[in-house]
Amino acid sequence: MLWLDEDILAFPSILDAPNEENIIALGGDLGPRRLLLGYSIGLFPWYNEGETPILWQSPNPRFVLFPDQLTVNKSLRRSLKKQRYDITFNQCFEEVLHRCASTPRDGQEGTWLNPTLIDALTQLHHSGYAHSGEAWLEGRLVGGLYGISIGGVFFGESMFSEVSDASKVTFVKMVEHLTKAGFRMIDCQDYTPHLERFGAIKIDRTHFYALLREYLRIKPLLTW
Repeated sequence: MLWLDEDILAFPSILDAPNEENIIALGGDLGPRRLLLGYSIGLFPWYNEGETPILWQSPNPRFVLFPDQLTVNKSLRRSLKKQRYDITFNQCFEEVLHRCASTPRDGQEGTWLNPTLIDALTQLHHSGYAHSGEAWLEGRLVGGLYGISIGGVFFGESMFSEVSDASKVTFVKMVEHLTKAGFRMIDCQDYTPHLERFGAIKIDRTHFYALLREYLRIKPLLTW
């Protein structure tokens, strides 16, 4: 595990970490350039509000979804056919961040989406790297998600839902959108039964890194 210097934009390789070690580095900052570098080599920041230092993680195994392997169960298919929600992309990115930050999570106190990180993500959004999907019901925002896109990889970060199936429908529509654009992998980070039902699988860190290097070179055809 390496302590990062805020003045030096660098990370250790995730391939040099022991297989059982998920935390690869400590410290650094949450600036847009460091975030992009971290994601591009398989790291992401994770910590609760008020905690220091920043923890840079690379779970092993990694949980990923290959877009062409998306699985949608019968119940959700029925929900999709009803077209109850209007789905948009990048219409209210900052609001989605704030809703994700305020949504209670089992086993988690506080939020990792502090003002500094929200500001950095907003800058990445304006630069074309961070994106949101939104579900609207009668003109009201009731669900959404956000993530970061680099090359042909979408790094899913968080989602929220205030109405049944709102975030699930948004997720399916986002995956369909990414598939059409030529994205090859969605990084789901850590295992969850929820995403496993969509077809996400575990792969080891070495395999993830190899795919990451390959897919980051892809230039997707995407109109948000």
